[in-house]
Amino acid sequence: MDKPVCLIDTASDGKLCVQHSALQVLEQIQQPVVVVAVVGLYRTGKSYLMNRLAGKQTGFALGSTIESKTKGIWMWCVPHPTKAGTTLVLLDTEGLGDVDKGNSVHDTRIFSLAVLLSSTLVLNSRGTIDNRAIEELQYVTELTEYIKIKSPDEVVDDGEFVKFFPSFIWAVRDFTLQLKINEKDATEDEYLEFALKLKLGTSMQVNNYNLPRECIRKYFPSRKCFTFPFPTNPDNVSYLETLDPEEISERFLEVTNRFCQFIFDQSQVKNLKDGHTVTGRVLGHLVKTYVDTIASGAVPCLENAVIAMALIENEAAFQEGLEVYQSGMEKLKKSFPLELNEITCEHQCFSLMATQTFMKRSFRDSDGKFLTSLERNSLRVRRFTVQTWCILAMCQSDLEQDTECSQWLGYDE
Repeated sequence: MDKPVCLIDTASDGKLCVQHSALQVLEQIQQPVVVVAVVGLYRTGKSYLMNRLAGKQTGFALGSTIESKTKGIWMWCVPHPTKAGTTLVLLDTEGLGDVDKGNSVHDTRIFSLAVLLSSTLVLNSRGTIDNRAIEELQYVTELTEYIKIKSPDEVVDDGEFVKFFPSFIWAVRDFTLQLKINEKDATEDEYLEFALKLKLGTSMQVNNYNLPRECIRKYFPSRKCFTFPFPTNPDNVSYLETLDPEEISERFLEVTNRFCQFIFDQSQVKNLKDGHTVTGRVLGHLVKTYVDTIASGAVPCLENAVIAMALIENEAAFQEGLEVYQSGMEKLKKSFPLELNEITCEHQCFSLMATQTFMKRSFRDSDGKFLTSLERNSLRVRRFTVQTWCILAMCQSDLEQDTECSQWLGYDE
């Protein structure tokens, strides 16, 4: 892709909807995907970081006014710079807390989708990780209301969400403080953990203080922090994408490069439960399932989404496997006349190829239903091919009494 496209938009009725053109892009990606999503308040420079991850100066829209530029979720798929045979999928989300929008439910849904779809979630904020910044993350405390692991009737411990949630990076922009804790030098990660430290006590005030911190600590045990200084003169910040590197702070560029390299090296390929690798095609299925569920007024269920995706993938795997077998047997007919044992040998070869094709795409065919169906249909094709061979053989010579041939034709000698 040479530029980003809109993946998830908002329809005229206010409901989220998936852009078909973006799904077509994902459908063509057979490689595993590393999915990096960025979330945060609007007008905090999220898009700049995503452009840098794409290796470009421009791409995702950088707003130069108080108006939020990104609406919905935009996607950019590029070859992964350090992982061969892998695609890097970048998701730039609509800014949270947009005063023009004023819809916290919509914000929480966007945040939830970013969590559901990504393997690495980047939270972009400005200033410091203080109490206000953490309190603005009410979306984290509401995640279990907007995401379910299993059906609503089943009780699941909150700790189970950790198995499904992405790794977490907090990018603090325009950071001006010294990294010191108790007058001792501290790392960026130590700064984050200090900000997430819980208070002792059981009062309502303490509980309210601890709740968002507890949620971040519980849902995102894999955490990393980067603190970015001001990138340039305040008058030039609005034009960051057009500035020459010489006009941008050397320290800012150093942190940006370190941030990008960390994501390239440490962000994992997106996986589903049981370790199934997500390709672009599978990611597209998940996007549509989650968005359609939200649009219907229901809460996305991870288990149901995987079941729905498995059905789609297994049906497609069955068709692909059967096509491999049928194509092979059709070519075989062009080689007639052959010995019957040659047909049997080729049948075994094409059956193996069909099974391998099926297994490459299938997912969670635990009861073997689709594989069994493939085997049965392959046998039907084989029987038809041998019957064709028998008819041709009988037309070419007097083989009506040939026991083997007659059996295939349905005779009972």
